[in-house]
Order: sequence, then C-alpha cells, then structure tokens
Amino acid sequence: MRLYIYDHCPFCARARMIFGLRDVPLETQTLLFDDAETPTRLVGEKTVPILEFDDGGTLTDTQQIVRGIDAEAEGVKVMDGPQNPDIERWVKAASDTIFKLFAPRAVEAPLGELATPEAAEAFRAKMTDMVGDLDALREQTPALLNDLERWFTELEPLIQSPEAVNQVLSLDDITLYPVLRHLSLVEGVKYPEKVDAYRLAMAQLSRVPLHDQPIEPG
Repeated sequence: MRLYIYDHCPFCARARMIFGLRDVPLETQTLLFDDAETPTRLVGEKTVPILEFDDGGTLTDTQQIVRGIDAEAEGVKVMDGPQNPDIERWVKAASDTIFKLFAPRAVEAPLGELATPEAAEAFRAKMTDMVGDLDALREQTPALLNDLERWFTELEPLIQSPEAVNQVLSLDDITLYPVLRHLSLVEGVKYPEKVDAYRLAMAQLSRVPLHDQPIEPG
C-alpha cells in the first residue's frame, strides 16, 4: 500500500499513525503542494491523504482509512479503546491558537511538499488565504504562547499515560497527536511534563516523527 501525503497535513498524520500503531507496512509518498496532476489522476481531485491499494483501489477519507486498517490488522484494535469527550473538546478549542502559531512557520519549514519554489509559493498563498498576513501573525507569538500555556494547563491532567492519552490506545490519540505535532515547528514552546512525554512517546509509537526530532531506530 502507498499513502500520498503532505507532511504538514494533520489528516495525513492521522492516516499515517494507524499504520505505525498497528505495525502495518506502508510506503509513503509526499506530493509537491502544487502537484494537482497526481491526485487528480488517482482520485479525480487535488486532495490528500490518498491511500492506494496494491490492486489500484483508493481511499481518501481519513476516518475510513484509520478504521479500515485498524479492523484488518491483528491484535487489539485502536478504535475499541476508551475515548474521553474532553480530548475532542480540547482539540477543537485549542486548534485555533495552535494553527496560528504553526502557519507562519510551516511556510518556511523544510517540508517535502515545499521542495520547489513554485510549491512553496502555492503553499504560502494557501496559508495566507486561511489565516491572513503571516508576518503579522508571527508578531502575535508572545500572546499566542500565553494562550497555549492556558490550553496546556487544561490538557495536562487529561493525559493518563505517555503511551496513550486514555491509558489504552484509542481514536483520541489519532486526533490529539497530529495537533501537538504542529507545535514542533514552533520555537519557545514550554511543554508541561506529561504533554512533552506524550508527544515524544507517540512520535515513536506511531512512526510519525515530530518536525524537530527524528525518530530513533526501534
């Protein structure tokens, strides 16, 4: 199987995670951000993630990818793990602050989808369209980091284990880790102990590395 991705994309990270957590072999291919031809050829539109099966079939819905791979793999299923509605609530509430920190840094990051000047320019235009002036947003960093500390204060007591936010792997981990991963592009983030341990452990377990720290060989 091959998964077409953008490295910055949280939905791609969710899809990638299930393969790592369930120890399912996967080939990944990072598309250039301005490459519309490849995804259109595969599924008729410019979108990621795209899971291409060995028989040529495809899936683009992240939830279907996660649940489908989880259902087929042997062992305890991630989707059967206990979920905490406070995790989903936190992700929805904190995502605005996190994305505002992430966006002006993502356009300058050494991401595979930005490997050409044309792709990088297309991505910058997309981010600007989504959040506005990126330079002005970067100037808001001190205030945004203060907001982030407040969000971390809420998240810290919700983390029950570094290896699984609810003690047992669940879909909450698939939702939470990609959002925290965004912050690995942001300088000056002060992680509480449990949050830091969780993001580092989940990077290793899921085989989806943080942007600022490669996974050590297992």
